[in-house]
Amino acid sequence: MVTINPDKIKAYALKNAVEHEGKCQASSVLSPLFNEGLKKENVKEIMPKINEIVSKVNKLSLEEQKKELDKLEKFLSHRVVRDINEMPELEDVPKTGVIMRISPSASASRFHIGHIFTGMPSCLYVKKYGGKFYLRIEDTNPEKTSPECYDSFPKEAEWIFGNITSGYAQSDRMQKYYDFIEDLIKKNLAFVCTCQKEEEEGEESIPQPRKICDCRKNSVKDNQDKWQKMLDKKGFKPGEAVLRFKSKDVNNNNPALIDFPLARINLTSHPRQGKKYRVWPLMNLCVTYDDIEQKCTHIIRGKEHADNAKRQEMIFEALKIKLPHTYFLGRYKFTDLEISKTKIGERIKKGEFSGWDDIRLPLARNFKRRGYQPEAFAKMVKQRGLSEVDKVMAKEDLFQVLDNFNRELIKELAIKVSFEQNKKGKIEILMPDAQIIKGNSDLDSKKLKEGQIIYFSGLGYAGYNPQEKIKFWFCHK
Repeated sequence: MVTINPDKIKAYALKNAVEHEGKCQASSVLSPLFNEGLKKENVKEIMPKINEIVSKVNKLSLEEQKKELDKLEKFLSHRVVRDINEMPELEDVPKTGVIMRISPSASASRFHIGHIFTGMPSCLYVKKYGGKFYLRIEDTNPEKTSPECYDSFPKEAEWIFGNITSGYAQSDRMQKYYDFIEDLIKKNLAFVCTCQKEEEEGEESIPQPRKICDCRKNSVKDNQDKWQKMLDKKGFKPGEAVLRFKSKDVNNNNPALIDFPLARINLTSHPRQGKKYRVWPLMNLCVTYDDIEQKCTHIIRGKEHADNAKRQEMIFEALKIKLPHTYFLGRYKFTDLEISKTKIGERIKKGEFSGWDDIRLPLARNFKRRGYQPEAFAKMVKQRGLSEVDKVMAKEDLFQVLDNFNRELIKELAIKVSFEQNKKGKIEILMPDAQIIKGNSDLDSKKLKEGQIIYFSGLGYAGYNPQEKIKFWFCHK
């Protein structure tokens, strides 16, 4: 029998709610209870009580939550202050090391700062414990796949992380996903639905209450036949049929977890596969299969994927396969720094940016050109740890922190030279505002190697890029 004080549970629920603008998640309450003596075998026993308390806490206003927290704060255990130069320890690390992954969506064409901050924790843990670190390009949505990602993602991931074990595009593994689907159907864990319109799976979609349809009652043989009809060019048309996971709990108060979609018909030509396939597995199916096949031990993902994580957990549980340990990260929210591919593309078309190589864009390739070191980003990630709290930052604040870390790393590597600015100088430097400044220097660029850091006196650091029209990209003062 579990003997965790209900006031202690409520205290952690209130703390989480206050940290997240009044909304508490049961999973965030469960985690600190392990430090209070909770055992894994007792989780199912205590979860109803946690859910009950979380429900009551979420009905309070933020001010009421704060007042209640003041009363119960004594029940919170004081955490040991961790070393901000190291990531916090993971639980249940095998002697052989951890198996982790980074899975960027192919809708982006290049690694941006969000990819860096999301993937860096996994990179650091594989370096810390040993093991494997996989790069997966999630490209099974033909309509949202950027062809540039196949070349840029592997190169940029290797630069920023440096320890990618191997990588692949999910669209190259379609037969594996088809085999997995057939296994789910055979085990009566998936069914073909023909009576309801398919819904989007993306994180931005808002699940709507849905009527439980009669397709759930299909026999295994019926689902197998309908699956083949989805694959058949003469069979179902787009929108006429969708493969769904057969949820165990049809009364779940979260509609996103009831009979969610696994695959759909999409006749859009794929940038990599062309018209080879007509049925495309959705993200939750591909991710679950890959995590199972690669035997992932620990997963770190953005907290906006909480519903997706739960969907994948449901498939693991239905198959009676041990679930990897999952940790969630809060988002970096930049007040004046654009990282959306769509919005950047629109601004490029308007002429606000010269192109994807514009030095003002926070992309991995531009950071590299400017002389930023991967370890500078690693230091920022170590300082933050595995926090689920969103971090709101202005561009100026971001670069102040990043520059401080980077300066420590490059000051001993840089070649120090003179610089005297004038309009007719021999040295041209591309500045962060996309302006070019000219000047004279005693620098002999013929002796430089790609990636060399130069410190121009009176100006600051710049990275050397011999293949570019403008060879010096300003880093920071």
